[in-house]
Amino acid sequence: MLDVKFIKENLEAVKTAAKVKNINFSFDDLLKLDKDISELKVQVQELQEKRNAHSKKIPKASKEERPALIEEGRAIGTELDALKPGLSEKEAQLKLLLLQAPMIPSDKAPVGKDDTDNVEVKLHGTLPKFDFKPLDHVEILEKNGWAEFEKIASVSGSRSYSLRNDMVLLEMAMHRYALEKLKSKGFTLVSTPSLAREEALVGTGHFPTGKDQVYYLPEDDLYLSGTAEVQLNSLHAKDILQESDLPILYAGYSPCFRREAGSYGRDVRGLIRVHQFMKVEQYVICKNSAEESDKWHKMLLETSEEIVQDFELPYRIVECCTGDMGTGKVRMFDIECWVPSEEKYRETHSCSQLHDWQSRRTHTRYRDGDGKVQFVHTLNNTAIATPRTLVPFLECHQQEDGSVRVPEKLRPYLGGVEFLSK
Repeated sequence: MLDVKFIKENLEAVKTAAKVKNINFSFDDLLKLDKDISELKVQVQELQEKRNAHSKKIPKASKEERPALIEEGRAIGTELDALKPGLSEKEAQLKLLLLQAPMIPSDKAPVGKDDTDNVEVKLHGTLPKFDFKPLDHVEILEKNGWAEFEKIASVSGSRSYSLRNDMVLLEMAMHRYALEKLKSKGFTLVSTPSLAREEALVGTGHFPTGKDQVYYLPEDDLYLSGTAEVQLNSLHAKDILQESDLPILYAGYSPCFRREAGSYGRDVRGLIRVHQFMKVEQYVICKNSAEESDKWHKMLLETSEEIVQDFELPYRIVECCTGDMGTGKVRMFDIECWVPSEEKYRETHSCSQLHDWQSRRTHTRYRDGDGKVQFVHTLNNTAIATPRTLVPFLECHQQEDGSVRVPEKLRPYLGGVEFLSK
């Protein structure tokens, strides 16, 4: 969220941000609303002052003068009451617009229209070569009895899945490994509920524009969130922290839910695009400093790289262009792991830097060493998300007999076994 004063003072820069992020934003409406609100506030203040001055006359007035003065006071009050609904409505409209105003991207971010303009910045690992006909992840799962798709879909709907036996243990091992790595780096481990109030989703920027992607429970007025970032971002809403409290590092573990609206017919096979999944999310709250934010952005990305490397998966890092990074992002990198059956890299991690865009929405601040109150900066990145990561994992580590090799770093979490098999 941007402050209206900031937008007015940096109008051309924010207009450019909207253009390069492909965001349709009406600056004319925003400026008109701001002007109308200012004028209405002046009228309200003048009427309040007039009513206050008028009320002081009544006790001093004669008995004969009082009825007329009282009636005149009522007329002022009526005029004042008539202005307030219009002012409230325009303030609500302005707030809604401000929630959709784009953050100015870093000048280091590549300018582009969509994900086809993302820039590859790193390649790591050797692509697997098979001396047998490799299977895709669904074939591997079905051959070993590690998942069920058809029957569970009749119970839970499309894009559902049910892992079985060793896949349940492998999924848990991946998350346990990621959580222990983050704990060793100073993160506080947090299990978060999936349920969230609307203001929490507004706080991260998933609302107001992304409501079609979220499951809603109307009887409880609650939503099922698609990431622990939603809950972690609001843990310190309205707080004024001390600079000594920062940085705050959270590792949020939770079930996640996404409707995948608009993806009809895309990636319907297997585990790529499902409605429910498990994720460990890295989340950082730090000082209001571009340098500090850059430091933690680098650390979050490196941590996820370590996890992917320990899982022995070939991957690449792409820097997301302005048209693919989203409204609130300043800078963004994705890690994409190699999927042999598709002969392409698929995104498994998304590392985002947002400066104070979220903290202005949640009003999360801190008092710096000089006593000045500032908005914090926030960042986030996936540590591990399953079952999506299982796709490249199974396909890259498959053996000719249908078994799957377990990388050395994961073996302690799976009883020391080197291969998983039926």
